[in-house]
Amino acid sequence: MSDTNNFITHRTKLVLLGSTGVGKSSLVLQLMKQYFYENPEPTIGASFFTKTIPLEDYAIKFEIWDTAGQERYNCLIPMYCRGAAVALVVYDITNYDSYKRAKMCIEDLQKSIDPIIVIVLVCNKIDLVKGEIHNKEAKLYAEKKGILFMETSAKDNSAVNDMFIKIAEIVPTTEKKQDMQTIVLSKPEKTKNMFCCY
Repeated sequence: MSDTNNFITHRTKLVLLGSTGVGKSSLVLQLMKQYFYENPEPTIGASFFTKTIPLEDYAIKFEIWDTAGQERYNCLIPMYCRGAAVALVVYDITNYDSYKRAKMCIEDLQKSIDPIIVIVLVCNKIDLVKGEIHNKEAKLYAEKKGILFMETSAKDNSAVNDMFIKIAEIVPTTEKKQDMQTIVLSKPEKTKNMFCCY
């Protein structure tokens, strides 16, 4: 890829949301260090990272907020989402409850008075399912909501880098905002900014 010092770098805030144990921190660790911990410590509050993705003519510098999935941190979620352009809402393919909570989170995001432009429903831990992954329900839900759907494995690094590159390519920069259609299709409502996804 190109040298990021030779062209403009656009800063983009990205948040990871989802229940505890779905692999949010492991996805970030694979992106940053190409490494996987078998038994990572739960995130407390949130962790912050930056990662620059160089593209053909510019670069996207993701400012990544990896949020905790424990219920006691729910009140902090709106603060971490404020000003974000991208939200990765992660669930564990082996835990249907985490998928239901991910859907609740997406509903909250799309009703927020501070809407996030790119929302990605991320099905993680696909390495735990043998054979071809059939996730028709989640794919249909993402299509209905007008958001992206990705299948990943933080353990074997399946599609992790590709996911962030794809997001970098579609996230609107200052120059692109007038020309591109945003991923979130619903109009934000003037409702209380509440998150019940954990």
